[in-house]
Amino acid sequence: MSASFKDYNFKPFINDAINDLGFKNPTPIQAKVIPTIRHGKSVIGKSATGSGKTHAFLLPLINQLDADNPKTQIVITTPSRELAYQIYENVKQITSFSSETIHIANYVGGTDKEKQIEKLKREQPQIVVGTPGRILDLSKAGHLDINTANQLVIDEADMTLDLGFLETVDKIAAAMAKDIQMMVFSATIPPKLKPFLKKYMKNPVLDDIPTETVINKDVDNWLISTKGQDKNGLIYKLLTMGNPYLALIFANTRERVDEIEEYLQGQGLKVAKIHGGMQPRVRKRVMKQIQNLDYQFVVASDLAARGIDIDGVSHVINDDIPTDNEYFIHRVGRTGRKGMKGIAITLYGPDEDTQVLELEKMGIKFKPKEIKNGEVVDTYDRRRREKYKGHHEKLDGSTLAMINKKKKNVKPGYKRKIKRAIKNKDDQNRKIELRSQIRSRKKQKKRSSERYQ
Repeated sequence: MSASFKDYNFKPFINDAINDLGFKNPTPIQAKVIPTIRHGKSVIGKSATGSGKTHAFLLPLINQLDADNPKTQIVITTPSRELAYQIYENVKQITSFSSETIHIANYVGGTDKEKQIEKLKREQPQIVVGTPGRILDLSKAGHLDINTANQLVIDEADMTLDLGFLETVDKIAAAMAKDIQMMVFSATIPPKLKPFLKKYMKNPVLDDIPTETVINKDVDNWLISTKGQDKNGLIYKLLTMGNPYLALIFANTRERVDEIEEYLQGQGLKVAKIHGGMQPRVRKRVMKQIQNLDYQFVVASDLAARGIDIDGVSHVINDDIPTDNEYFIHRVGRTGRKGMKGIAITLYGPDEDTQVLELEKMGIKFKPKEIKNGEVVDTYDRRRREKYKGHHEKLDGSTLAMINKKKKNVKPGYKRKIKRAIKNKDDQNRKIELRSQIRSRKKQKKRSSERYQ
């Protein structure tokens, strides 16, 4: 594994861009992926959010680009406009150090297509970044010549699949050069994605970067029970007592995003919001304002969880647990980046305990906290009795009393009686747990129906 970016023998302007970014040494995903791309091989990069994967593909691709060739050479697709904007800005930063002009373009839905077409008549972009729908529209209409490009990056492939964009990406790949080098990046590789990968990738290199923990070690992951309290008030307390540098508050529905933003503004806070129901131009403007740190507080939907990549996010607050557990990781992954510390706070109600358990089964560890006397303090683990007493926490007082009798009081048939008592109690608890799970699934199903893009 390379210890320094200098080992890759990048062009001078690429090294200048790396120095400007303040990068010292390649991250694990960069150390694996950069040599693979430079050797012209197709690659599947599987790593956690915040791992540095964007520059893992941008640096070698831009380094290899032929600035003298005016045709389109690289196509990068993303499932969300926000992520497309983010990658486009990353490309602009790197190419700004080149002495030769490199033409780049960002094509996303909701922008001025006619203006894009007029510009395409004059010149073709050498690097294309955008959402699948707009890229395919421009290509099918004969305005964008992606048939000359032989390098395709599919970023956030699992989200591309979830949002139903894979068929569109398939058509983009089919329209490109035959000797295509495909680079697929994803936090997970769902089974439904594999047929697509086999179609275009022959013997791809799988660079799977395992993580010691699901959540970045630089993130303090707190869990706070609402205990029936008003969530809006709790969020306001957390924001004002913590004095965050930049806080992101995530909610499951656009209606809830609107509600939180309106409440916090009513409390005198300057708050921005981002969700799928906003006009594209408004979303783009607000994203730029957020990136310029015009706001200290941002309320967002999961649509933005993978599109916001801003230095200095000190706090993430989950208004509730997302309906898709993977989104929890992407939410929390907005903080604790580039070696900086971060705090993630998840609020949960009594009916969400099953969802918390599911996150814990994924390897996510929480620190139980509560708000007391204007401060966030440690509190007891909600499952402390289970951990302390083991199996016996399921038993009621009378059963425990039977177990704890001294041996001298043991009578014939004692062991059988105890076993029956334990079995009866276990059966009863299983029924209670089953009812709880059914109720939880019904509520989760209701939340899923409200989910937006």
